[in-house]
Amino acid sequence: MNHHDAVTLLRAAIPSAEGETWADLGAGTGTFTRALASLVGAGGRVIAVDRDAHALRTIRAWAARHEDGPAIDVVEADVAGPLDLPPLDGVVMANVLHFLADPATVLRQIARRLEPGGRIVLIEYEGRRPSRWVPYPVSAARFAELAAEAGLTPPRVVASRPSAFGGELYVAVAGRAG
Repeated sequence: MNHHDAVTLLRAAIPSAEGETWADLGAGTGTFTRALASLVGAGGRVIAVDRDAHALRTIRAWAARHEDGPAIDVVEADVAGPLDLPPLDGVVMANVLHFLADPATVLRQIARRLEPGGRIVLIEYEGRRPSRWVPYPVSAARFAELAAEAGLTPPRVVASRPSAFGGELYVAVAGRAG
């Protein structure tokens, strides 16, 4: 996925984020970290979290070349473990939740880090069967169940597109009440 595609997908869920603090959980090499940086602007902050140190070096190098943009913090950690994050306006999880055996616990932990009115944006595959690439599929209906368990508002699917790997990607957003 290129930068334009990532921004387009996120903008459907995040029409306004200027100056906000967002986390990209399971950031990889930063496709959605860079998209978030475009949305939060120079006054915002993006925290990229991943357990892959090599991938995070890519994000650090990009951030160093874009010092006039938002603050980019890089955290080497497993998103399934306890995360020491500040209060957040939002979280993006793109193709991450389907790797977690216990997504309910992770979403509850993340929801507690959200400011009132904060949002979780999930990008996942619709209609996938378990495989080694998507071991724990999270359909939009399953995300609705998980969001309710985490105390989030009912998610809205705001965009979808064909996946390069077959099937369809969906973008859903759920929020913290208040």
